Amino acid sequence: MSSLHNKKRCVIVCASPDCDDRYLNEEINKESDFIICADGGMEHLKNAGFTPDIWIGDFDSWKGEVKSDKSQIIRLNPEKDDTDAISCVNKAVELGFKKIVLLCALGGRIDHTFANLSVLLYGLEQGLDISILTSAEEIRVLNEGKYFFENQNGKTFSVFAFGCDSAVISYEGAKYPLDRYNMKAFYPIGISNIFVKDRSKIMVHSGKVLCIINLRKIS
Repeated sequence: MSSLHNKKRCVIVCASPDCDDRYLNEEINKESDFIICADGGMEHLKNAGFTPDIWIGDFDSWKGEVKSDKSQIIRLNPEKDDTDAISCVNKAVELGFKKIVLLCALGGRIDHTFANLSVLLYGLEQGLDISILTSAEEIRVLNEGKYFFENQNGKTFSVFAFGCDSAVISYEGAKYPLDRYNMKAFYPIGISNIFVKDRSKIMVHSGKVLCIINLRKIS
């Protein structure tokens, strides 16, 4: 396991079958990232040429031998309440990380995808800067507060009440602005808005929201 010295964030690599392994080479920095692998995420890491610092799981989604000379291995009881991703987040917190990114966390079974989205809520409750990244999207949960988005002009974003019945939302610098709109969890009105300024703002006056930013600008 590499030293924690100079490691700025913890990257948790999950086991989604839809992950683009090439993206890991773009996103992971061996010098500044501490890498935790969740179970079958090892396949993605190996394909991209990475070795995790820690490998955690009950290994139900890993078909090979559970062995590594360079990674600390933490074997979980398969009869547990936590998901492998939650266990990885808990380990990252134990090591002192506040900034955590989940990769290869979306796609495949919908229940696994939803569980990983719920991990964002879990991390938010612990005061973490936690997000899910793909080659196309950045996803995070926003609590009550003001959030500024720099240099996102032309990018699509969607906002949904999440982990609550409703959230009161305002937008500035969006194609479809809102002013203290009571967004209900059962009605997805927050889909496919567009940032139209170089500095935009989302305000969450109450509740929590799932915010998804498409990293590719519309043509």
